Amino acid sequence: MKITFVYPAFERHADAHPELKAWVPANEYIGPPSLGIACVAAATPPGHTVEFIDDRVTPFNVDHESDLFALSFFTPAATRAIEIADALRARGKRVVAGGIFPSMMPEAVASHFDAVVVGEGEPVWADVVNDAEHGALRPRYSAPPADLAPLVPPQVDLYLGAERDGYRPDDYPLQISRGCPLHCDACVLPEYLAPKMRFHSMDYLTATMKRYAAAGKLASFTEDTSFFPQARRGFRELIELCVKLQGEGLNLRLSYIGISLPIILNLDPTLLADLKRTGIDRFYVVGGFDPVTRGAFGPGDPKMLDKAVRAIARCHEFGIDPYVSFLVGNRDDDEGTFDRMLEFTRVAKIDLAEFCISTPYPGTPIWRRYNDEGRVFDRAWKHYNDANIVFRPHNMTPERLFEGYLYLWREFYQGRARDMSERPHTRSTIQF
Repeated sequence: MKITFVYPAFERHADAHPELKAWVPANEYIGPPSLGIACVAAATPPGHTVEFIDDRVTPFNVDHESDLFALSFFTPAATRAIEIADALRARGKRVVAGGIFPSMMPEAVASHFDAVVVGEGEPVWADVVNDAEHGALRPRYSAPPADLAPLVPPQVDLYLGAERDGYRPDDYPLQISRGCPLHCDACVLPEYLAPKMRFHSMDYLTATMKRYAAAGKLASFTEDTSFFPQARRGFRELIELCVKLQGEGLNLRLSYIGISLPIILNLDPTLLADLKRTGIDRFYVVGGFDPVTRGAFGPGDPKMLDKAVRAIARCHEFGIDPYVSFLVGNRDDDEGTFDRMLEFTRVAKIDLAEFCISTPYPGTPIWRRYNDEGRVFDRAWKHYNDANIVFRPHNMTPERLFEGYLYLWREFYQGRARDMSERPHTRSTIQF
């Protein structure tokens, strides 16, 4: 049986608001896919062929021939995914949905797909394939959290084979663990991947890194959970392994790692130094979830602002470039938040930043709360991309929040555009 995995397209910031391209110096707008499809593809039983189509790169042709189509998508891509599924089913094709959005909102996609996978795909994927082969797909497959120990490495060759001129990502994600014990109000991971952290084996991670190295790609650590106490020992072992493999001549290069300001403040200096030795020269600093950034930019707490500045200074001290993601529109944010953020970037000497609108994604605590409060007014899923206002903020109008969002992008980058265009880069700067 031929199985076609499809990664549906979605609007990013510059797609939704093209004027950003006039302000922001960016040489790449599309990053790599998530690892979900590659992980499920690797769990396909023997005797079947698999292929991958990245709808963002090569628009999907609904007349494409295959025995089974599997679409994996998160909220911003749900609009496009449903469009593709409806067109395929109108042609008599069988279509399966999986990923974050179908797991959190199965009732919203059930009528558009032959089957919906709720939860992680690997535990039930063999059943889905077997049922499809025998013409007996069930409407829903509910999967428990996967046992990571027996999993084979993700089939990343599918992604590498989808590269084209004009689309050759510098780095691809490396997933160290699944699950998160925290319950941040804007995050879906504890609900989707369970609150208990599970860890991939070192063999699994090594095999994935070696595949990236063979293709001349960098590996990026996307999870700030890598620094949690539960993960710290394993993460340290992974970093030491990276250094060892590089010392043995393997062309293994690491890119960036996701992190937050409180974690930066509490990192062991020796771990910071080791991160730098592995090749990591960038932190993707996620803001808006933690008490430091919320306190610094919402009510403007001087103590929290000082902590934020010290965290960025610590990055600079170790030669690691902080690429800061600012989240605006949180409960305590007001009309002064925009200027407080810009002043912070000036004082902390931040060169790279992105600005995102707080968004109540389905399945998150804030989604449930905002729906209970009647704040959500837009359920066009393509607008759930951190670049549109889909709810009524607490301390300003939706229109004012949107104006402030554009103001942040414009004011931050207009004064930096020439400097950044003249600065040599070994890889892409902004993906938005």
